[in-house]
Amino acid sequence: MDGNTIQILIAMIIYMAAVIGIGLVYAKRANKNSEAYFLGGRSLGPWVTAMSAEASDMSGWLLMGLPGVAYWYGLADAFWTAFGLAVGTYLNWLFVSKRLRRYSVRANNSITLPEFFSNRFRENKKTIMLLSAAFILIFFTAYASSCFVTCGKLFSTLFGADYVSMMILGAVFVLAYTLLGGFLAESASDFMQAIVMIVALTVIVVLGTVNAGGFGQVFANAKEIPGFLEFFGLATPALDATGTQIVENGKPLFGAASDYGILTVCSMMAWGLGYFGMPQVLLRFMAIRREDELKRSRRIAMIWVGISLAVAVFIGIVGRQVFPTAHLTKSAAENIFITMSTSYLPPIIAGFVMAGILAATISSSDSYLLIAASAFAKNIFQGICKKNASEKQVMWVSRLTLLVLAMVGILLALDEKSIIFDIVSFAWAGFGATFGPLMLFSLFWKRINKPGAIAGMVSGAAMVFLWKLVISKLGGVFAIYELLPAFVFSSICIVVVSLLTKAPSQEVLEDFEAVKAGN
Repeated sequence: MDGNTIQILIAMIIYMAAVIGIGLVYAKRANKNSEAYFLGGRSLGPWVTAMSAEASDMSGWLLMGLPGVAYWYGLADAFWTAFGLAVGTYLNWLFVSKRLRRYSVRANNSITLPEFFSNRFRENKKTIMLLSAAFILIFFTAYASSCFVTCGKLFSTLFGADYVSMMILGAVFVLAYTLLGGFLAESASDFMQAIVMIVALTVIVVLGTVNAGGFGQVFANAKEIPGFLEFFGLATPALDATGTQIVENGKPLFGAASDYGILTVCSMMAWGLGYFGMPQVLLRFMAIRREDELKRSRRIAMIWVGISLAVAVFIGIVGRQVFPTAHLTKSAAENIFITMSTSYLPPIIAGFVMAGILAATISSSDSYLLIAASAFAKNIFQGICKKNASEKQVMWVSRLTLLVLAMVGILLALDEKSIIFDIVSFAWAGFGATFGPLMLFSLFWKRINKPGAIAGMVSGAAMVFLWKLVISKLGGVFAIYELLPAFVFSSICIVVVSLLTKAPSQEVLEDFEAVKAGN
């Protein structure tokens, strides 16, 4: 390990020590009871609510996955995905946040998403709670594995170490931190990490643009690649039999641009639908201390999201100009942010920028693990298996669940060739289709009933798997992102089943009207 690498390592250790310090500060408050551990006692301010919601949502995907897509395919895929996410973020804050904060209190002070859905329909047999908790466990385990892949790629690229060893080391750190401080520590550190992420992105895109010769030169070079700088076209890297891009005379080769029609645009913009079902974001709405502070949070969140997504996409575009042959596979392309950071910055500063990737990963993986653990400990163990379980027992079960989930996530992340963007897209579709329609109908349609809610969850989750694994293989119009058809199918099932079955009880209707009236 040379001197530069040691400096990078020192900077990252300083950052990690700061994160652990936050965990220690909040550990006592977090372990007071399960509400404090899982929801922070509904005490988040507007800045922490906004920044932690977006940092926990974006993860290492923002600094590695999205720039990697832009580097590999050009503007279209990355831009339309980012645009859909920005629109979805705004609509979620605008329409869902206030109603959910109010409704979660009305629904017997629910502190987890499965608990909210169960209490919303006043169910005696906890079918909705069990199903929603199970789906959270499934999709968040996949999500956590994407974060561990990020850790593995980051550390192995920086230090030339074995991917698997570095991935496991990152997973152990995330697990230890999550066990320590719970939701408050997670949210407070996410606030700090959101700042690190946006600063890191901005610094690197500026330096990359300068080294490329300015904006004009970047765009001029990008236009030479067929489809690379088009909104309705897609660059096509020329690959050999191993999936590696072919290089001739020091230049990577591309084929003719691929068509990028309206259906594909709609497919990528469908990413925005996922926000309505994202537990890590929805929990922040439930955890803010006052409903009237959500408007300020929305503005803060949108500024952060707009800047971060735009810069992340542009990093991929610039990266292809300044390091055209550095990453010749789709998986390796996700390292372009690391390459630019270590090339343009002094080692000690590069270490803190690398901490931006670690920040994004930690801020997401701790959220995923904590929410999944709460789904099992609070909703399955205490809610169904042992209703008289003590707070201490719930806390111990949650910690054991965290350990098991982390181990499964590590197993899923063992493949070094895993593509972060692909893993995240599947888990995102799972949550969006399983919980998105259910959340919207639960908040805004009083006729939805328990059978409709169950039908919506099951059909949405099933369609994600069916479309991804079977239907999309047909190609053509069927090759769209699975979230779009699954979201539509889930919505149809909710409406049809609710109308064909018994109307909600009077108590459920009274709850809905009270929340609608602002009570």
